[in-house]
Amino acid sequence: MLSVLIETRNDEEGLARTLASLVGGAVEGVVRDVIVCDAGSTDQTHRVAEHAGCHYVTGGIGAGIGEAKGDWLLLLEPGARLTEGWIDEVVAHTARQTTPARFSRARANRAPLLARVFSGNRALAEGLVISKRQALALAKSARSAEALARGLATRRLNAEIWVAPPK
Repeated sequence: MLSVLIETRNDEEGLARTLASLVGGAVEGVVRDVIVCDAGSTDQTHRVAEHAGCHYVTGGIGAGIGEAKGDWLLLLEPGARLTEGWIDEVVAHTARQTTPARFSRARANRAPLLARVFSGNRALAEGLVISKRQALALAKSARSAEALARGLATRRLNAEIWVAPPK
């Protein structure tokens, strides 16, 4: 079972798009719970989360990890959308691996090489699948989901993600 964590701040539209892409995982029984970790939103983020049936926490990513019920976590940026086929790939990975993993960018969503080289690299742009045990250990020193994901050696999943637009 998988817990999805989305750290957000004033991104109700992006959150709604991301939640919509998770419906298939909930229907299949792969997604156990979705936790929205709010970092001080002043918009209607909390309403979007509550209407979608998500758990809403305000204590940052560490609080969200503590609330997660799954043994594996999927961390996403608000606005990111998983493409069809992600469920089977994540299930296969969590059944045989212990290492964290990231999704591949959707082909139509890939930036040209020079744009990728000179743009800021967001550690959560391709999402992150990580064991709860490892995430708890990393959360002790990380203040955000982005910091938790930065610098991790990961495996590349054979499933695609539409990356959230930069803010």
